[in-house]
Amino acid sequence: MVSAKTSKAFTAIMSLAGILGCAWTVTAATRASTTSSDEVVADWRTYGGQPANDHYSPLRQINKANVAKLKVAWTYETGEDGGMETSPLVVGKVLYTYTPSQKVIALDAATGKLLWKFDSGITAEQPTRGLSYWTDGKQARLFAGIMNYLYALDPETGKPIPGFGEDGRIDLRKGLRGDYHLQSIALTTPGIVYKDLIIVGGEMPETLPASAGDIRAYDVHTGETRWTFHTIPHPGEPGYETWPADAWEHSGAANNWSGMSLDVERGIVYVPTGSAAFDFYGGDRLGNNLFANTLLALDANTGKRLWHFQGVHHDIWDRDFPSAPSLLTVVHNGRKVDAIAQTTKQGFLYLFDRTTGEPLFPIEEQNYPASATPGEVTSPTQPHPLKPEPYARQILTEDQLTNRTPEAHAWALKQFRTFRSEGQFVPFGLDKQTVVFPGFDGGAEWGGPAVDIKSGVIYVNANEMAWTGGLQRNDSASSPGEATYRSQCSVCHGADRAGSPPGFPSLVEIDKRLSDDQVKSVVHHGKGRMPTFPSLSDSQLDQLLAYLKNPTDATGNSAGDKKEMEAVAGAPTRKSGPQYSFTGYRKFLDPDHYPAIAPPWGTLNAIDLNTGEYLWKVPLGEYPALAAQGVKNTGSENYGGPIVTASGLVFIGASLYDYKFHAFDARSGKLLWETKLPYAGRATPATYMVNGKQFVVVATGGGRYQIAPAKGVYVAFALP
Repeated sequence: MVSAKTSKAFTAIMSLAGILGCAWTVTAATRASTTSSDEVVADWRTYGGQPANDHYSPLRQINKANVAKLKVAWTYETGEDGGMETSPLVVGKVLYTYTPSQKVIALDAATGKLLWKFDSGITAEQPTRGLSYWTDGKQARLFAGIMNYLYALDPETGKPIPGFGEDGRIDLRKGLRGDYHLQSIALTTPGIVYKDLIIVGGEMPETLPASAGDIRAYDVHTGETRWTFHTIPHPGEPGYETWPADAWEHSGAANNWSGMSLDVERGIVYVPTGSAAFDFYGGDRLGNNLFANTLLALDANTGKRLWHFQGVHHDIWDRDFPSAPSLLTVVHNGRKVDAIAQTTKQGFLYLFDRTTGEPLFPIEEQNYPASATPGEVTSPTQPHPLKPEPYARQILTEDQLTNRTPEAHAWALKQFRTFRSEGQFVPFGLDKQTVVFPGFDGGAEWGGPAVDIKSGVIYVNANEMAWTGGLQRNDSASSPGEATYRSQCSVCHGADRAGSPPGFPSLVEIDKRLSDDQVKSVVHHGKGRMPTFPSLSDSQLDQLLAYLKNPTDATGNSAGDKKEMEAVAGAPTRKSGPQYSFTGYRKFLDPDHYPAIAPPWGTLNAIDLNTGEYLWKVPLGEYPALAAQGVKNTGSENYGGPIVTASGLVFIGASLYDYKFHAFDARSGKLLWETKLPYAGRATPATYMVNGKQFVVVATGGGRYQIAPAKGVYVAFALP
């Protein structure tokens, strides 16, 4: 039992934790103790487990000896179709999370019983990965991103708090550049709480026009803006010289869509950013483009930049930093160093002193080829960490092609010989497809890694899929609708409108599957990974629909149509965007829709960050049809990250096709337990303790690369 003395100390520390916005109601001292049925309640009150985003739990009740006994403790069926990428919050005995349509719900964390539901009335079909929680020990607020709004809800009732913003919400479009009605932003990943601030970024379009990716801090009480950091620098700000002089007026993105981490004690917020728009051609944004593709360390009180590291100079490969970094302490050269670890899509892992930004392992600027595309000027060098070794293969060669069947190999070899495959940071060309390996979805992705804060070991799940991409001129459009398609849609759905299903659906004969109103709704409200496009006028949308219905019809264009078409498809005007468009995301799959490369297609990796050496690497996921044929342990694409517990367990779902939820031995990588979920667990799990019982909960459903109908279901496990 907890003694009276310990109880008083715990109460005092809890009050301080509430003031600082700490994630765990378990202190460092409690973390070190063993867990029993009398253990205090342990929360999971921040996305990523703690502000440090380490995905670490001090709980030990579920351990290596008994994990195989886990059973379903409760399920909650949302009753809604669609995907879920949400990692729930647990505060006390209440679990807070989303449904697929972005309704906010509160569940009894011990039973899964619905306590309340908040429906904003907003049509929302984009992913939401979590909520934010604030308390000062006297009052509390739950912050929920719903499309372009940030709501402050009463955690007891789910009702908006009237004094926050406008009737309990702030419109994140406001305060960005230009007419706010034309801005597109969604809070896919939750903001982070520091003192009386909530700090947010947002998801934005990857084509022009796009909003500037400002980082903003709001007062948790009033919703007033307290500070703003411009990721596309304004005149007189650091980094301004790395862009064209007027880029701050028209360039877009360089945004934080993947979440942030916080050093509570030092008051430093760490903000990873993505690429600038347009993703694949930067002729209108020459220069290294700070602070796109940058890990920023900002003073959380003021937004002042303390240090930064740019992972990709002048990115034209969509190599966003995909997740919030993780804070930990390592032993480096014989001394303890408070560090920060950042994963990447390209398979690199960077480790820095979190106070100074000094790399703990060498980073070398390596030479890469120049672009041959007219108007493009790529950076001659890109940073490359010399340690740890990349956790994904870096160059695709003929000997790495599939041998699943002789026919599949022959097909893959014929295709491969038409590609350009020379490794990382090879500029896209106009003549042939260029291999991107690991692909556009990583390497590491948005689920983020887990860190054992006691040992300094990081656990990273990674994709090893090959994709290809290329560029085409935008000067051959035959109609305004085609010009709009080229500038806004082809980046995902391809020049031929065929997409790369199921992640990027085909738009060929879309009129036979969806009505005009349904298509317009998706454009206006977004869906899945597709953002909103508020800058498209009604006439542009009608012209786009006409093109999709009859792409070969170039007749009937008026002089005005032709002038508009030339404006969109010709020279790189600020209104229309660059003169080159992307040929589309093309996953390198064989005719049977399996990866055209040899396994592994997905892995889980354990790296000792004290030494930079790997402890283990194992395949993650399978294709059930192949497994039934005896082709097992191939790995598969995986989304959603791991968590790690003090008892030495790594829990992860993530695998797309087998619907499995796994527990691995953190030290050896041995699979200790797995179970089949109702649908794929494409979200980072959470673990917590209520009434002396430890639970592990994961969201399941459809979503990215959904291959069958799915509904949103939460599943919680516990020991019998």
